[in-house]
Amino acid sequence: MYKTSFFKKSLLALMAVFLYSCDKDFNAIGDGLVGDDHFGLESEKYDVLAFNQEVTPIQSNNMTPNALGIFNNPLFGTTTANFVTQLGLTSYSPTIGEAPVVDSVKVEIPYYSHITATDKEGNNTYELDSIYGDKNGKLKLSVYESGIQMRYSYFSGGNQLPQLYYTDQNTDFFNNKVGNRLNDEKAADGTFKDDQFFFDAKEVVIKTTDPTTKVVTTERKKPQMTLHLKKEFFQDKILNAAASKLSSEDVFQEYFRGLYFNVEKSGSSPSNMALINFNEGKITVYYTAKTASTADDPENREVKQIVLPLKGLSATTSNTANFLQDVRNPDYESAITTNVNKTEGDEKLYLKGGQGSLAVVRLFNQTDVLSYDSAGVPVSGANGVPDQLDEIRKNVVLKNWKVNEANLVFYIDADKMVGTEEPNRIFLYDLTNNAVLLDYSTDASSTYGGLITVGSDKRGKSYKVRITGHIRNLIKDATAKNVDLGLVVSQSATTLTFNALKNKIQIKDNPIEYFSAAPRTSVMNPLGTILFGGKASVPEDKRLKLEVYYTKPN
Repeated sequence: MYKTSFFKKSLLALMAVFLYSCDKDFNAIGDGLVGDDHFGLESEKYDVLAFNQEVTPIQSNNMTPNALGIFNNPLFGTTTANFVTQLGLTSYSPTIGEAPVVDSVKVEIPYYSHITATDKEGNNTYELDSIYGDKNGKLKLSVYESGIQMRYSYFSGGNQLPQLYYTDQNTDFFNNKVGNRLNDEKAADGTFKDDQFFFDAKEVVIKTTDPTTKVVTTERKKPQMTLHLKKEFFQDKILNAAASKLSSEDVFQEYFRGLYFNVEKSGSSPSNMALINFNEGKITVYYTAKTASTADDPENREVKQIVLPLKGLSATTSNTANFLQDVRNPDYESAITTNVNKTEGDEKLYLKGGQGSLAVVRLFNQTDVLSYDSAGVPVSGANGVPDQLDEIRKNVVLKNWKVNEANLVFYIDADKMVGTEEPNRIFLYDLTNNAVLLDYSTDASSTYGGLITVGSDKRGKSYKVRITGHIRNLIKDATAKNVDLGLVVSQSATTLTFNALKNKIQIKDNPIEYFSAAPRTSVMNPLGTILFGGKASVPEDKRLKLEVYYTKPN
């Protein structure tokens, strides 16, 4: 099955990056050339074909971070993000004590944030990171017991395969939630407090007084989601559970199948979305019980607690999933589905994260591999018609041109993007093989590019991606395939995993090739951008081109 190959491909991609960094002669840009008086540096520009490609339901399990909330983007539409996670125990077969009684149950999940100020008393002012939409937006947040056991793997044909969950499975988990809402804390007016949930940027300050010394201790925590869950549920599910149900992770996860986080609009309030690292979250059950040390005193009970991490202790036996439901803007929907032009390319390229869209980029106008004559001189492609790649190879072989640098510059449609948040980074990769390009390195921000270029008006102007190694390889190796490239928005420069589509899509007829996966870094990013493509109708100063800098003998 094609889905089983993504882990292998990621390992191969990392190996390719390592091997490429060792090939100093091929990797050095302009090595031994810069500074020689008889060489000059000149650039040539080449046409690029680029068109839109819809991202259909895609694997969304075990990602970090995860989206939660409702994000309305006027250019792309509205995305609702729900989440489900398994649970674990910090220690199995816990000693609970006799006659336990729950005092309270609390969920705590820290937000991504940074300190902006600190006063003389040590109180910190924070600003939340990775919040999209109205900063003061509210949501109706409901937490339920999940009714679906999430498995990490399954067996097929004698092989153990990873169990995948997809962005379109919200209905499955919503319809199989168990019982009533667990976060049923009431506000002063009698309504549910989390019907108007918001991502609070306040520092959490907890002061405790020692009963003997009267010394006050202050504990400070960065901003976090804090939810109070139903005591009766955890009394029955944890404290009154049979000991066997709490004995091991696999038994516990079948018994308590996790929590499902569901969001809805909060009345007429604007909404927003946050990226959250749920793996840092936990549930704490605070309770009292009789223990050996208090058995002789019926009035004395020990204060105890049980902690349930929002993800199991073992990364290889637990699972999470992010569900993304889109209501697309009609113009965006038609641009990535019915109005795609694979022959001439699209004027505008719509990139959107999540279950969104990407651009397919095809360099040069043919993919034929050159044949060579007896003297080693390239002649023509398989169909006898030389393309731009053929011409570059001839110039390199016959005229001794040397490729100094090669870039793709993607210009942002600034008029369209007014008033919308722009992704900070884009990512270009080998779409045919679901792998990183040779140019990618561990320090992608300085060598590979993809970061947004901002103008004096603080608005994004363009993104530049360096593909020098990729172009050199096409020139150097006559058997190298001119693969399709994929362009996506990116959340992290170091996330190299590829997530499988639920159903692969054929994007080329001859030879038959499929679009079967997209970078995880794109699935994690809720933002979008509109770029100019390489179609001839695009103004010259905004048109997508491949620019190659050569050192040419005088």
